[in-house]
Amino acid sequence: MTRPPAKKKAATKSKKAPAKKTASTTPKRKGGVPLYWLFKSEPDVWSWEMQKARGAKGEQWDGVRNYQARNNMQAMRIGDLGFFYHSNEGKEIVGIVRVCREAHQDTTTDDERWQCVDLEAVCDVVTPVTLADVKANPKLSAMSLVTSMRLSVQPVTRREWEIVCQMAGVDPKNLD
Repeated sequence: MTRPPAKKKAATKSKKAPAKKTASTTPKRKGGVPLYWLFKSEPDVWSWEMQKARGAKGEQWDGVRNYQARNNMQAMRIGDLGFFYHSNEGKEIVGIVRVCREAHQDTTTDDERWQCVDLEAVCDVVTPVTLADVKANPKLSAMSLVTSMRLSVQPVTRREWEIVCQMAGVDPKNLD
């Protein structure tokens, strides 16, 4: 015995709120405009003080084993700026870094899939910006730090950069 074809359900509009847009995808560079980033480090492994001690030579941002974070680093160019964020302990933005060497083989592995960039310390922030501060600011609700918290190398939009710099007591015009 065969069954009659099932009746198609009428299409209905979903009453669910639209999905929150996350900024975890690698941004596209427009011309020579710099991009902005956030780099997470556990302070007991690599601290802001250790980063500053490397001076203008900088240090490679190695050990990243996440494809999205790696893709973000491959998109970086010399001169791009980023926030240095202490994760786990402190959970706060404590400094500003600059890309001083573009993506190259991560020397901590022979696996060619893994690349890193080199970063140099630019300046301390006047006031550290905590994760709680970022979450409390509705203008930062779509920031990757809020939406993609586990990603170790994250994009930051120009608007987010300006807002967080202001919160940190840093004039972004003096950094570009």
